[in-house]
Amino acid sequence: MNKFLISLILFFLAGNIFGQQLYYPRNIKKAYANQTRSEDGKPGKNYWQNGGNYKIDFQVNTDQKTVSGAETIDYFNNSPDTLKTAVIRFVTNLHKPTSPRSGKVSTDFLSEGLKIKSLSVNGTVYNVKSDDWETFYELKLTAPMLPKSKNEFRIVWEYPLSKESNREGQIDEDTFFCAYAYPRISVYDDYNGWDRLPHMNRNEFYNDFNNYEVSVTAPKNYVVYATGVLKNPEEVLQKEILTKFKRSLTSDEIVHVATKEEMLHQKVTKQNPQNIWKFSAQNITDFTFGLSSTYIWDASSVQLKSKKVSVQATYNAGTADFEKYVEWQKYCIKWFSENWPGIEYPFPTMTAFQGFADMEYPMMVNDTAIPDNFADSRQTVDHEIAHTYFPFFMGINETRYAFMDEGWATALEYLIGEDENGKEFNDKMFTDFRVKRYINDPSAEQDQPVISMSTQVSGAGYGNNSYIKPAFSYLALKDLLGDKIFKKSLHFYMNTWNGKHPVPWDFFNSMNAGSGQNLNWFWKNWFFTNNYIDLKINSAKISGKNVNLNIENTGGFAIPFDVEITFTDGTVSTKHFTPAVWKDAMTFQTKIPASKKVKSVKLNGGIYLDYTPLDNVFNF
Repeated sequence: MNKFLISLILFFLAGNIFGQQLYYPRNIKKAYANQTRSEDGKPGKNYWQNGGNYKIDFQVNTDQKTVSGAETIDYFNNSPDTLKTAVIRFVTNLHKPTSPRSGKVSTDFLSEGLKIKSLSVNGTVYNVKSDDWETFYELKLTAPMLPKSKNEFRIVWEYPLSKESNREGQIDEDTFFCAYAYPRISVYDDYNGWDRLPHMNRNEFYNDFNNYEVSVTAPKNYVVYATGVLKNPEEVLQKEILTKFKRSLTSDEIVHVATKEEMLHQKVTKQNPQNIWKFSAQNITDFTFGLSSTYIWDASSVQLKSKKVSVQATYNAGTADFEKYVEWQKYCIKWFSENWPGIEYPFPTMTAFQGFADMEYPMMVNDTAIPDNFADSRQTVDHEIAHTYFPFFMGINETRYAFMDEGWATALEYLIGEDENGKEFNDKMFTDFRVKRYINDPSAEQDQPVISMSTQVSGAGYGNNSYIKPAFSYLALKDLLGDKIFKKSLHFYMNTWNGKHPVPWDFFNSMNAGSGQNLNWFWKNWFFTNNYIDLKINSAKISGKNVNLNIENTGGFAIPFDVEITFTDGTVSTKHFTPAVWKDAMTFQTKIPASKKVKSVKLNGGIYLDYTPLDNVFNF
């Protein structure tokens, strides 16, 4: 047996032993016992997940502001379980007055909600009352869905587009964003069974990987934008617009596919009373579309290693930041593909739609215009496109564990921001927007463990547990491991769980395996404690030509930091320390050479702003 094999065996044995240093919920322990998941960071030999093929025909009534539809779902129960019920989810029932919500809404937010016109499963018709539906409905089946079976759901429905919303609904009188616009089968997984958590507007989503063949019927002069590839542009676009659209699919230049004048003079869509727009998308977690009779349409493409990606934007003419959106999206997609996370953008298209949400969807973003602050606007599109990888490359359970996607999108937003804006500007923008509200708020909500289920954390605690705290942990791990090992570990995790449903413990174990290191001390420090960011110089002494420092980590988080020594002649010497110094203790002693007379010593955490910065400086 060679040395490499021996080392590998010892590593995984250590992983199993030390894995118990972390808290494991009973349902995750059960998944390990059932071998649907494994402590080596990979899916277990018995791993399974369900999914479906969705064929949906939408119709949008732009006068009545309603969406109606008929769908056929071929749902595959790949589990070993006999399912006696089916949980069907309709997110936009959030607008029903009787649905639970996480906060106050106006009367314009409210609507009658979903109307089910017919529903059948495997040919059996069910008499369901629309009044009984909230954001999910549990249907008792006459005949259960057997293990390893294919089942056919047929649903016909209608719902009104809300006047006041953010992620979906009416943008203006002639523009609509139709997200979560269809009933879908909720996730049935190996650790919780049916996902029965209601959507309450704050927490985001958890969906199966499905295939979609979709048609959207809309009146003439309405252009439809959607997840996936437009399959029939010849049937819906006038000749000159079609020529420009096809050119945009391979062009490096920005093509103004539909200008304000062309939209105004009805020169864009075919002049049938209604047009049917057809889209196709495979192995994705959601389908979204929007439409407008006034928005203009820009498009181009970006060349990646294996393909060209169609990049589009639609917006109110004259919106200064959206005029740059195609250019920004192209740069962003290429940068993420080649740098961090360094995995090629996995989809054929990306479309930005001007709305109100600052929200991601597969192959689409719905962003608020910020025409007077380009840096802020660009940071928004960076963040939302970063979600391509988290949660869409992997089917992350955002509802329960928002840090698994929002934290990564925030970290990627920071990394690309430095390239776009330079370190000084980027650090200030990031700390002003992300960090100060967290570190300057000493309330107990801010110090809840990141591993806490997102549905159980409220207010600012939810936001910072989902965004900045996990982002800090990922950036700290990058500093700890170094770029090469960090990227190797990240790719191991992402490629292992691409198209699957990882939970936090899969992430922890995958990164351990990918790095070849037991990082449980790091996970415990960042995810399972009430830590915060606060370093302190306990003592500083000059000893010969050295500065002897005793540093205490009073907040507890394992952060990187610099020691800056300022000499009396005004020069500064800097030494960097990685989070490794906090592995075994919360105090750290170090000796730093000082060849000249020292004026002061300072601990500088950079973007890791300190709760009590005054004790980070020692003056001699």
